[in-house]
Parts: sequence; structure tokens; C-alpha cells
Amino acid sequence: MAAAETFVFNIAAKLLGELVSPAFQEACLVWGVESDLRRLENTLSNVKAVLLDAEEQRVHNQELTVWLGQLKEVFYDAQDVLDDFECEALRRQVVEMQGSTTRKVSRFFSSSNPLVFQTKMAHKVKEIRARLDEVAADRAKFHLSQRSDDRHVVRGREMSYSFVQASDVIGRGQDKDKIVEYLMDPSDVQSISVVSVVGIGGLGKTALAKLVFNDERVIEHFELKCWVCVSDEFVLKQLLVKMIKSITSENRSDLDEEQLQVLLRNNLDGKKFFLVLDDVWNEDREKWFELKNLLIGGANGSKILVTTRSPTIASMMGTMSPYNLEGLLHQECLSLFIKWAFDEGKERQHTNLVEIGDAIVKKCKGVPLAVKSLGSLLYSKLDECDWLFVRDNEMWKLNRKERDILSVLQLSYNQMPSYLKQCFAFLSLFPKDYDFNTFDLIPHWMANGLLQSPNENQEPEDIGNQYIDELYSRCFLQDYNDLGYLREFKIHDLAHDLALSSAQSECLILNCQIQNISKKVWHLSYTDNTWQNENGLKCLQKSKSLRTIFSVVEGVGPSTKSFVDSYVSKFRYLGVLDLSDSSFEVLPSSIGTMKHLRLLYLSRNCRIHKLPNSICKLQNLQTLHLRGCEKLEELPKDIRYLIRLRNFSVTTKQKSLPGCPNSLRFLVLSNCGNLESLVEMMQVCTSLRFLRIDNCGGLISLLPILKLLTTLEALVIENCEKLDLIEMEDNQDDFPTSFRALRFIGLPQLVAMPDWIKRSSNSLQILVIESCPNLTTFPEWLVNLESLRRLTILNCPKLSSLKLCLPALRSFRIAECPELIRRYQPEIGEDWHMIAHASDIYLDGKRIK
Repeated sequence: MAAAETFVFNIAAKLLGELVSPAFQEACLVWGVESDLRRLENTLSNVKAVLLDAEEQRVHNQELTVWLGQLKEVFYDAQDVLDDFECEALRRQVVEMQGSTTRKVSRFFSSSNPLVFQTKMAHKVKEIRARLDEVAADRAKFHLSQRSDDRHVVRGREMSYSFVQASDVIGRGQDKDKIVEYLMDPSDVQSISVVSVVGIGGLGKTALAKLVFNDERVIEHFELKCWVCVSDEFVLKQLLVKMIKSITSENRSDLDEEQLQVLLRNNLDGKKFFLVLDDVWNEDREKWFELKNLLIGGANGSKILVTTRSPTIASMMGTMSPYNLEGLLHQECLSLFIKWAFDEGKERQHTNLVEIGDAIVKKCKGVPLAVKSLGSLLYSKLDECDWLFVRDNEMWKLNRKERDILSVLQLSYNQMPSYLKQCFAFLSLFPKDYDFNTFDLIPHWMANGLLQSPNENQEPEDIGNQYIDELYSRCFLQDYNDLGYLREFKIHDLAHDLALSSAQSECLILNCQIQNISKKVWHLSYTDNTWQNENGLKCLQKSKSLRTIFSVVEGVGPSTKSFVDSYVSKFRYLGVLDLSDSSFEVLPSSIGTMKHLRLLYLSRNCRIHKLPNSICKLQNLQTLHLRGCEKLEELPKDIRYLIRLRNFSVTTKQKSLPGCPNSLRFLVLSNCGNLESLVEMMQVCTSLRFLRIDNCGGLISLLPILKLLTTLEALVIENCEKLDLIEMEDNQDDFPTSFRALRFIGLPQLVAMPDWIKRSSNSLQILVIESCPNLTTFPEWLVNLESLRRLTILNCPKLSSLKLCLPALRSFRIAECPELIRRYQPEIGEDWHMIAHASDIYLDGKRIK
């Protein structure tokens, strides 16, 4: 399997890229270290040339694995040195920005002594160069060949939405009908019956369960449906939280276990329910019966559908014989393979490749995930050599079925560009079935320097989205949903196993069972507070190489100020720090010494009322989250000096906000009830791409700031009852022309769609209107939105007609709009023909197609 040593090439490439950059070359001259750094660059180039060969051979050579590990340690230390240079350059840039400002402000940012810094850094560079020379000298004994990495991320096939269409799941119609038959058996009068679907990983158990879950017969038969992915940890409280969220759409992790049980019983009481427990691994009968006993309050005929890889678990949980899911028939597999390997109809032009593909499919033994993975790997490749490489690969020599599937994913992983592998491994820090979104994930990749592109002008967020699309096209991701301004997805459980293997000792999810942390751990996440004691703190302090510390569960955060002090004092090079859900009133001023920090979470701290101005010394900071800090009185006055800040979310009591840096790209203003004006804040935010404003009841107008945001691509406005969007229409030519997504929710002042949207007629792809009770008409110009592919209108009862002709429309959803529902009834509604070409149509929550 993969190992963290496979990242060495990527780390070397990143280092080399920084060393040869014009900005760094200029800094070398300033600090008088150009000679040593040039020698470091030469050695690094020579070593990098053989690293791909070394990474491939290390599987069979333990000594080579040790050598790669030594190199990686030197590379990481070299990266720290380069980061020190970068931090100093940013600090000097801020000092220069002061210009004629007061000496007091200048002194605030000018604490570094240039001569001391130059001497210290010259010593560090010499030390790193000597260490690298010593380790690099050993490469001769391994007889390595020079190779280059010519693989690059490319945009693959068009992305799909998160729902599972029957047409997308090949060969499972009969399985679905059988399970639905079991669920609706009228002779079954038990209070709860359990149907277990068992099969090896990758067979499509979850996809089959989704087909059943969304089947019209099931929807009509059960009063209540609930979906829970269980995965590795069968923890009762976590399961209760998931079940309640599935039923009510509310996150009640704030309740204790007893309160959750009462809430669940109240929701299930007397109702015939259908519960899916997906991907169960628990073999403890007591834990299962503890959960089952809580479900007895439902009506007779309630059903539970369990999916698992274990026959033992299927027998333990099921009240009838397990349903053994078999592999697909060969012809079904071949159809699936062709669907993923070729654009529609193109396979007829390449019969030679289809013949090789037929042989590949036979080796997949009916496993859909293996078929899709290899089909996507060969997508757009027309050279027979690429296809023969897969057909004749050594991975087929493995015999165990589960290993076969993992080795297929491994083959796809091995063909990734080196920089994408490290991003993929980072996903192992999140638990199975985690709901990812790009707003949360990409800043992590960015903070750790994992985003690379040959185009230096490309925005890092766009690079991150390309990476996610590539991982999806390789079948590592599922439940993919492109909302226009962000993507949502999950990682397949087998792909998560591969990510864990890829990361090995570099990434760790910390829990109460872990007593020691390896010195090789660089990135750490945690799921509960059980480790936050004296022993846990000592355990953390042993790992001085940590670069990432964050929680993956909302409501779990540092409980004492001592942990914050420990982070600051022990982890000098920390790049990601999560202090969300903490409970201190004032953030320690020492936070300003963490100059390498690039991502800082302070969200949902219900007690903090002030931030130290020293936080503005964090010139490297790219992402700062202050959302949910309801007692925060004001932002620091020098926040504009966070000159690399790209992502910023905030809740504050201020009436107006101070100016932000022009580096800002993503801004969220949430629950700022006193906010009246955005003029001062937005004057320099001319590069903003995404703006969300929610629950800002005092905000009346966005004029004139919207006219300044000429690069804005997505605008989300939610629950701003006084906000008037129509009054901004004096001069439409002044408004942005690049909107790709608009989302208006809970706006009682909205009576008609503002005409300034017309300026984005060629770019708008997503339009969502929800809970706008006074909206009465859509203007005629809406017909001209040629790129619109998703239109959602919910709870707008006065809206009676839409003058639609949207050729690109793919998703159309309407609910709680009585007259519109009538007009778009399938086949009989007078406007049905205008939206019938869309592939995803929901009317009042019911799926039409």
C-alpha cells in the first residue's frame, strides 16, 4: 500500500519552486544568503530528479524507505526556514504600508532586529544545507534513475448531483424490488423488522440502499424515513444525533444522551418508520440492543435496513435471513465500464480498446466500484499502451476479494499527480461519512501549501476545486453536489481506507484510546474532549512537529486556556489551529507570536468579547472564522493589515465594520444584528468573489457597496427582513456582471426580482429563492438566462407564473407555491413542456424525474 514517504517528491517540488521564485531570489540578496541557498537549490534539484524512482522502489527496499524518511525530515525543516524568510518579508511589507502613520503603529509591527535576523537565518541555512548534503550523498548506493512527473490534473467528465438516479445504478433493479418487497410484507406484524444487506466493499450496498430509500413505494408506505451512516464507531450518542438530524434537519449535539433519547422517542412515537443504518461494523450485541430498544416506540410494521460487509453482523442484527448482494453480471459490468471510460457513443470508434476493456472487466469480478474506478482512470486515454498497462498490471495477482478492490483503487491512486496524493491523504483526518464542503476543506489544503498549479495567476480556490473534481472522477468521492459557489461530497469508505494507508504516520485522528503521538505526526484532528486532560496535554507536547490541530465535530473545542497557551508555546510552526467552541472570554495576546498561522478557527465561542490587536500581526493568516461569536463587541482596528486574508466569517455587535484587506475573496457576515453599513469595510474589497449575509436585521441597503464588487461571483442573502434589493436599480451598468450563483432566503421586502440580475444573464447558473412571501412576479428577461442550470423556488405562495425558457436547465425544484405547482404538473400542466427537459425535477418535495 501507499506510504507517507511517497510525498517526498511533492515536498521537494514545492521547496524548489519557492527557491527559484523571483520574490525569494530578491530576498536572498537582501539577507546575504544567496550563495548557500543556491547550493541548497542545486542539491535539491539533483535529489528531486531521482525521487519518483525511489518512491516506487521503496516498497521492496527498507533501507530506501529510511532514506526517504530522512530526506523528508530535512525538507520539512528547510520549509520552516523558507517560511521564516516569508514571514519577515510580509512583516516588512506591512511596515512599509504604514507610510506616514504614527510611530506607535510602526513600532507595533517592527519588533524584529534586522541584523539579529540575518545572523540567525544565515546559520539556519548553512545547517540545512549541510544536513541535506549529508543525506543526499547516500543516493548513489541505490542506483536510482532520473524521472519526471508529467501527470497533471485535468477536468474530466461533467459532474453529477448527489441523488442516485435509477439509470445511474446498473444491474440493481431486481435487488431493489426484492428488498422493497421484504419491507412491505403485509404478513410481517413485528414492531420492528430488520433486513440486512451484506457484501464485500465496493459492491454498491449504499447505492442500493439509496435506491430503496427513494423508491416511491417506500415513500408512500412509511410515515417517516431516516438515514444514518454508522461506520467504524457505534457510539449511541453520535447515532442519536445523526438520527434526529436526519428526521428534523436540526443538529442537537448540545443535548446529553438522555435528552436525545426523549427527543427521538417523541419523533418516532406511534409512527411507522423506515431507518437505514449504513455501513455497520459493530459486533457488540449489547450496543445493538441498546439502540434497538430505543426504537420500539414506533408503529408496528416499522423497518430497519442494515448494510454491512460482515455476515456476522448481518446475522446478529437481522430478524430475517441476510440478503447477500452478489456481483454484477459481466455484460452489466461492461456497460458500466464503457459509461465511465468513454463519452456517450464514442466507444464505437475504438473497438480495439473495448476489447481490452472487456478483459479488464472480467478481472473486476462483478464489483461496480472496481469497474468504475478503472473506467474513469482510462477516460480520454486512447493509447493502447495505457489500457494494456491496466489489463496486465501485477495488482491482479492478489487473491482476496477485498484486497482486489483496494488494489484497483491503489492503481488509480498511483496514477495521480504527486501533489494530488498529498491532498487525498489529508482526507484521512476526517471520519468516514463526513460531510465535506469546499469552504472548509480547501483552506486546509491551502494552509498546508498543498495546492500547486503551473499557472501562477490561478486562484488557489479554483485549483482546489479542480483537485476535488479529479478525485471524484477517479471514484474516490461520492454524493457529489455542485451548488455553484461550493461543492459538497463524501469520501467512499474504501477510499477512506486508502487515504489512511497513504497518510500513515503523518495524519492522526486523536481519541481517548490513543496514549502516545508519534513525533512524525504533522496533522492532528480530534472528535471528542476526552483527551483534554493532563496526560493528553503531555502527549501533545511530545510531538513538536505538529502543523495542524483541529476538531471535526461541532461542539468539541479546547476547554481550558492552558491548552491555548500550550499551543502557542510548544508549536511554533503551527499553520492550522482550531479554537472553535472554546469558552474563554479573551484570546491571549500571545496568539500574535504564531506568525506561521494560516488558518484560525474561533467560531461558536459564546463568551469571547474581545480579540487582542496582536492578532493583526498574523500576516500569513489566510482564513479567519469568527462566526457564532455572539458577544464579540468589535473587530481589531488593524485587521486590514492581515494582508493575506482570503476567507473571513464573523459575528459581531458592531454597527459598522473596519476596512478589510483587498486580498479578501470570501466573506460571511452572520447574525450581526446591529450592522447598518458595509461601506467602510467594502471600500477596498474589490477582489471579493463570494459574499454571504445572513440574519443581519439592521441592514437596509447594499448600495453603494455592491457596485464596488465587480468580481463578485456568488451572493447569498438570508433572513435580512429590512433589506431592500430593488432600490439598488438606479444605474444597472454599475453592477457586477459575473454572478454565477444567487440565493435569496427570508426576504419579506422582495416583491420582484431586481433588474440588476439581468447584467449576469450569460453567467448565472444557480438561482435559489426561498421564503419570500411577497414575491409576486418573475420578469420577462428571466427567459434570457441561457446558462441557468438550477432553479429552486420554495415557499413563495404569491408567485403565480414563471416565464421560462431555460435551455441549460438541469435541476428544477418548487415547493409551497400552489399555483406554480399546478402549472408544472407532469404532462397535464400548461407549463410542463418548458421544464420537461431538466433531469432533476421536484414538485412539493416529490421527485418527478
